[in-house]
Amino acid sequence: QVQLVESGGGLVQPGGSLRLSCVASRSIFNIYSMAWYRQAPGKQRELVADMTNSGITNYADSVKGRFAISRDNAKNTMYLQMNSLKPEDTAVYYCNGRSFGQSAESGTWGQGTQVTVSS
Repeated sequence: QVQLVESGGGLVQPGGSLRLSCVASRSIFNIYSMAWYRQAPGKQRELVADMTNSGITNYADSVKGRFAISRDNAKNTMYLQMNSLKPEDTAVYYCNGRSFGQSAESGTWGQGTQVTVSS
């Protein structure tokens, strides 16, 4: 079972940028889909972006044009570049990995990293 560890969260001012990293304990080459989710206080966890191992990406409407997901198979790492951050981006961000046909819920989750956007 792969383990995922996120890092890169923190406090940033509105309009600022952060890059989140998700390091896997083994190769991610064969992990079908890797994704970033987030959960704000009092809200349900939501998909931010995902990327298949063939490079197909998908973004939530709320982050399109501001966030970019990428995978570096050589480093067993997935990234989320977040630009033009807004206060409503404040949440705990989780990375997720799943196999083809598997639900995200039953996949592998990291422990989360806090992102706070505030002046």
